[in-house]
Amino acid sequence: MKVVVVGGGIGGLTLALSLRARFDDVDVHVYEAAPEFKPLGLGINLMPHCVRVLTQLGLEDALAEVAVEAQEFVFATHNGQIIYREPTGLYAGHPYRHFSVHRGDLHTVLLNAVLSRLGGDHVHTDHRLVGLTQDQAGVTATFQASAGSAIAPVEGDVLIGCDGVHSVVRKTFYPDEGAPVFHGINMWRGVTRMPPFLSGGSATRIGALFLTGKLAVYPIRNAIDTEGNQLVNWIAEVNTEVRSPVDWSAAGDIDDFLHYFEDWKFDWLDCGELLRKGENVLSYPMVDRDPVDRWTFDRVTLLGDAAHPMYPRGGNGGAQAILDAEALAKALEATADPREGLVAYQVERLPVVNNLVLTNRTTPPDTIIEVVEQRTNGEPFENLHDIISQEEIEEISHRYQRAAGYDKETVARK
Repeated sequence: MKVVVVGGGIGGLTLALSLRARFDDVDVHVYEAAPEFKPLGLGINLMPHCVRVLTQLGLEDALAEVAVEAQEFVFATHNGQIIYREPTGLYAGHPYRHFSVHRGDLHTVLLNAVLSRLGGDHVHTDHRLVGLTQDQAGVTATFQASAGSAIAPVEGDVLIGCDGVHSVVRKTFYPDEGAPVFHGINMWRGVTRMPPFLSGGSATRIGALFLTGKLAVYPIRNAIDTEGNQLVNWIAEVNTEVRSPVDWSAAGDIDDFLHYFEDWKFDWLDCGELLRKGENVLSYPMVDRDPVDRWTFDRVTLLGDAAHPMYPRGGNGGAQAILDAEALAKALEATADPREGLVAYQVERLPVVNNLVLTNRTTPPDTIIEVVEQRTNGEPFENLHDIISQEEIEEISHRYQRAAGYDKETVARK
């Protein structure tokens, strides 16, 4: 079976590794539009649900060398009052770790594994998809180089669209869908070199959008210098009518958002200083697409952001692509007809992930903070449990974990 994978990001590379792990004779080729691979984006959280997949692919040690092992989630108000600290990964009793990692480091781990296990002749850069056709015998993809020159058509038994939020494969089947939908939130992302804060492995969320804005802060590299500093990733979100380009590499300007967070100075973190010392500041709008009821079209299917672009909450953009890859490889292994496998994959994954797309819009993990800030009108509280019970806090957290599939019961069952 020859599999044509369009897109060499997290989903496409994980799919190539997952297929190689399950088939001795599979011929997988990954086609990437960029002339060369470059590290895009900044930090990403890999929860135990997707670390399970990467561990079973033999990548845990390589990830541990470049990532920070997260110990806890921390939820705090914009006044710096901590609402909830919840263990994660091995610290919560999971059989798998929770890694916080630079997206470029994760991509390098995946790419090196693909090159080692499949060979360099199975990864093709500077191949931008411009068309595809299919019939009873197979599927044919047409590519073009960045210079505009044509490339010989590529034939395969199936084609998997892993080509992201601007997917050409998806547009083939949904030509009138339009641009990704902007919902009035812009994000700025950056990294800061600084000493560890809290546990040194705290995935931290601070503040509420309806008041001023909110921050997510977590370390992604340990011991980056002789002073023991970490590389700390941060994401600032603000309600605004001005949207950035839908481009993970678009530069951001700190003056556009610093004033929202300048005075957030706590005994455990100085948010203004964190942002002022930020490097590699990028800007990205909070966009997604409405869920569709079909990903699979005979010999072609969609995976990751091409199938289900979602708000990047809880690391689930990348995580769900990893879970898609595992499910698709399993489905293809279970049948002699790859077309049946593509349908089985859709049946398993589409309702789960479509539900998560909607959940990320309405009740993301930091709903805990929103509830407390609303009930206190943004004022400091004296006794947290006069505002919200421990049971309600845990239910909000666990409800999202179940929707995303990284609760302990789901991970253990897998």
